[in-house]
Amino acid sequence: PLLPFPIRGVIWYQGESNSLSLPRVRQHEQVFPLLVTDWRKQWGLGEFPFLYCQLSSIGMSKGYKSEHWPEFRDGQRRMLEQIPNSAMAVTSDLGHPTDVHPRNKRDVGHRLALAARAKVYGQKCEYHGPVPVSSKAEGSTLVVRFDSAEGLATADGKPPRSFEIAGADGKFAPAEGVIEGTTVRLNCGKVISPVSVRYGWQPFSEGNLINRAALPASTFELKVSP
Repeated sequence: PLLPFPIRGVIWYQGESNSLSLPRVRQHEQVFPLLVTDWRKQWGLGEFPFLYCQLSSIGMSKGYKSEHWPEFRDGQRRMLEQIPNSAMAVTSDLGHPTDVHPRNKRDVGHRLALAARAKVYGQKCEYHGPVPVSSKAEGSTLVVRFDSAEGLATADGKPPRSFEIAGADGKFAPAEGVIEGTTVRLNCGKVISPVSVRYGWQPFSEGNLINRAALPASTFELKVSP
């Protein structure tokens, strides 16, 4: 019944039920792009903007099945490359450790509004946080480079946290980070030859990386470039 109405775009607030098991996480990576494609086809208005919220953060308390939330958030991040004319509002820093429906919707709406200003109305404004583009090993040190990272900093003025690196065995260990321009330099005494890095990889993320617009970086996992 909505199809006869003209629309300018879509805002999608993602729920958590798709993340309750790893197969459903993988399934969502297939069905969400299909949903976007189908809606655009049904409305017949071309590739109108599709703006969506990344899943937030929650703790593992009270037996809540949130162990796959990091994988789910990373899948949503990667969908930005698959779905044309889309944008994602990171909300992991707005979550609540015991409430699956965090109450701070004002900042969520603000971030979606920034995306709409940029993607729909053509305004020049920063609408997403730092985006990881590459990671390179320099001995036992790992350097992660970001785009949209002017004024790269942390939200609380403390060193970057929630970074982990892994060697060939795939076992991740916490890494200490230092911001240098638009990069973060990581070190971990337990990993001599890093092959991958991840950030915010906890159901309740403690990541604190932001850019000059105070917009947070997404949960991500990235392979180390040769």
